[in-house]
Amino acid sequence: MKIYTSYFAKIKKIPNNIVPIAICAAPPKWWNGICYKKLAPKYGFFKIWKETQDNDYYIKHFNEEVLNLLNKNMVLKELETLSNGKDIVLICYESPEKFCHRHLVAQWLGNNVKEWI
Repeated sequence: MKIYTSYFAKIKKIPNNIVPIAICAAPPKWWNGICYKKLAPKYGFFKIWKETQDNDYYIKHFNEEVLNLLNKNMVLKELETLSNGKDIVLICYESPEKFCHRHLVAQWLGNNVKEWI
């Protein structure tokens, strides 16, 4: 299973053989696809980050409150189950050049995760 990352504005450009999985706390109302909220940021630190734009604060709390509580192998297994073994693209809101938790997730998952362009 290959893993990509992207954002909702690009969803129509994702090939049908790649399964999009939203990893945000609240996907757009039109989204009727798969959600995997275990990789979503928590409201408390997200709200503070929105006010301060302190990326270091966000990274610290995302690691402590989300990633450090997960087992990477279990996450990969659950994503593979959700996609029926197909390649996946983890979807969130921000364009690639903007700070986004999906980049932290990609780094946590390993070097083989690429941004879908």
